[in-house]
Amino acid sequence: MRRAVPVAVALAWFCFPLFPSFITLTAVTVPGVSLVPPALSFALLGAMAILALQAAVALLVPPREKPPTLLPLLAWLGAALLAALLGLHPAAGMLFIAIFGLGVVWHLAILRFYSDRWMGVATFWPFLVSGLLASFAAIAMVILRVPAAQYAIGHGRSIGTFILPGELAGYLIIYLPIAFAVARVCRSKALRAVAWLGCAAGAGAFLMTFSRAGWMGFAAAVAFYIFVTRERRQVRWALLCVLAGIGAVLLLFNVHHNPSENYTRLSIWQAAIEIVERFPLTGVGPFDFASAYALVRLPDGDATAFHAHSFLLTIFAEMGVVGVLAVLWTWWSFGRALRERLAAASPLHAQLALAATAGLVGTLVQGLIDTVSVVILGLWLPIMALALAMARDGLGDDR
Repeated sequence: MRRAVPVAVALAWFCFPLFPSFITLTAVTVPGVSLVPPALSFALLGAMAILALQAAVALLVPPREKPPTLLPLLAWLGAALLAALLGLHPAAGMLFIAIFGLGVVWHLAILRFYSDRWMGVATFWPFLVSGLLASFAAIAMVILRVPAAQYAIGHGRSIGTFILPGELAGYLIIYLPIAFAVARVCRSKALRAVAWLGCAAGAGAFLMTFSRAGWMGFAAAVAFYIFVTRERRQVRWALLCVLAGIGAVLLLFNVHHNPSENYTRLSIWQAAIEIVERFPLTGVGPFDFASAYALVRLPDGDATAFHAHSFLLTIFAEMGVVGVLAVLWTWWSFGRALRERLAAASPLHAQLALAATAGLVGTLVQGLIDTVSVVILGLWLPIMALALAMARDGLGDDR
């Protein structure tokens, strides 16, 4: 079972750009166009469940380890289950809770088996190639204006296999720093070439998302990476990155956006605060924000809202203070464990780990004014594990 883990990890990394289609398996009205048929989405989810089961069995084989993030992640999962059971519609978020559980297994498998043979190859080749293909597809769809419905709904912004431009932006905020770091330090010329191509295509697709929250998140990721990998006197470059992101958002505020949507989040945030005041302990239940929103919506607010357009505010509304504390514990444990590993890491390994961390920081900034569920549920946990693993073993497989 352990020898099969690299195959499971490789398939998971490669298939990630198709994960946004899982939302079509729920009763939620999809706020965009999914390119993946429901039957294929069911098959993909079933395959991921089988791979997670195989990895879980491998994790049970002694010697078992207790990663520093295990208890916080179980607390986060437990908080979600508690909120669902006590929420407005207990079954509403079970699919996404199950997907989060798959993410926990993926996280633990990376931490436990990353130093095994072939795990480096199984991680970076599928991750970089998949991101390259997803970026090319997103750019081509905008240029060719196909499918027409996606082009019209997105106002000509790049989306690709994702549902919304912000989802593609969130994915690329994590993809680009890792691709850049791999391109700089990898000894394999082939993988280095794929990484540079991924940087070029990913940057083009990212700019074409015209995601304001995404641009600010990426500026924060670049600023963080510069700040932590260079001497402190280079902090001015980090500040310039943040200012450049702010300037781009201000100058291109309404590009490919409907101006009537500019201030809708203010009313959604107010409604979210109303929900928090009524359900402060365990919230209304995971992914049940839309039901509660309909009851507290302001008269001039959007007719519907699937989340609070803020990660922490969404967690507070759906899982209450219990969920917020579990999430903060997870991030604190990750930061503490990463700091300990970086203290003993080589400069090369530290650069790779910090690139992955920069992507996480960028999505956190993006999450201040947006909620990108596919990144939160599907990428945060494996990328946290990858950052911790790279701080110790670099690219793996002696690369």
